[in-house]
Amino acid sequence: MFNRRKRLLWCAASAALWGFCASVPARADDAVKIGLILPMTGGQASTGKQIDNAIKLYMQQNGDTVAGKKIEVILKDDAAVPDNTKRLAQELIVNDKVNFIAGFGVTPAALAAAPLATQAKIPEVVMAAGTSIITERSPYIVRTSFTLAQSSTIIGDWVVKNGIKKVATLTSDYAPGNDALTFFKQHFTAGGGEIVEEVKVPLANPDFAPFLQRMKDSKPDAMFVFVPAGQGGNFMKQYAERGLDKSGIKVIGPGDVMDDDLLNNMGDAALGAVTAHLYSAAHPSQMNKDFVAAYKKAFGNRPGFMAVSGYDGIHLIYEALKKTNGATDGDKLIEAMKGMKWESPRGPISIDPETRDIVQNIYIRKVEKVDGELYNVEFATFEAVKDSGKTKK
Repeated sequence: MFNRRKRLLWCAASAALWGFCASVPARADDAVKIGLILPMTGGQASTGKQIDNAIKLYMQQNGDTVAGKKIEVILKDDAAVPDNTKRLAQELIVNDKVNFIAGFGVTPAALAAAPLATQAKIPEVVMAAGTSIITERSPYIVRTSFTLAQSSTIIGDWVVKNGIKKVATLTSDYAPGNDALTFFKQHFTAGGGEIVEEVKVPLANPDFAPFLQRMKDSKPDAMFVFVPAGQGGNFMKQYAERGLDKSGIKVIGPGDVMDDDLLNNMGDAALGAVTAHLYSAAHPSQMNKDFVAAYKKAFGNRPGFMAVSGYDGIHLIYEALKKTNGATDGDKLIEAMKGMKWESPRGPISIDPETRDIVQNIYIRKVEKVDGELYNVEFATFEAVKDSGKTKK
């Protein structure tokens, strides 16, 4: 303390000559560092950009100081490659001495970082990846996005109750796709529905065309689709090129395929698609209207579900720091996050104190044209949905 006081006095005396004090960095314990690992390039780049934008917006609105601590975000691009994620997380923890790691555009990325969060005893805030098992891989993981089980069970129940009896499925061949398919099938077939065709497509750079022909030939009432955020535009382009939009085969699924970030560029082929999801830019609350307006003003386009997940992720970090009075002990921060409740642009949300996973409303939405633009218009709400991937264990 004595040395620090002497240094500050020396700075004050020297400022007129050198302007030195303005350049002296804050002490490490006066700052909170967040290592933000996102896919800013590659097939999932839209996910990374949405989350990064939303965090910037939140900090513009709420300042960059919490409980007396300056917030510093260090952004790293992992291109959704798990080996990159692991290396970057290690560098952020060891070299940059971050207090949080956050982001994680895909499940393999979140899982790659989990052992490092455990070893370092720092919170890992998952703002995108949606496989149920993620929060079970480390006691330091908290999620503000969603799980595929939340949305896939809801759409499975809804479609069979609304006259859709035969469904073909197309899902990306990795953990979230497997979750989406498993939970949809359980609920759809339990209600008397029939799966007439089942196709899995590669995660990286998929060509949907040959699979879509198989879908068409199986003559389903609807096609259940899960592809990660960012691939929906390419899927719908090939869906239209193969004439499926004219064949009467409806698109149903979790909402990733109809991400608001890309929806308006999909064209009329997307009209009528019915999905279950955590968020729509058309959500009618005043908080969401303000959020959408601010996001559009700042970045020139509408926010999608990844944006709101990032917005809520940084909010969770801010509120946890307030509860700990700026203390960055990982165990104290995790305890502060457990059970936290707040109103989000998506609606009321909370962190399950037992699983550290998000509890939220799931909305059934239909793609409609509103004022000349395509939107996911909500028409049914399922409140306070937990992750059934855990509740059924």
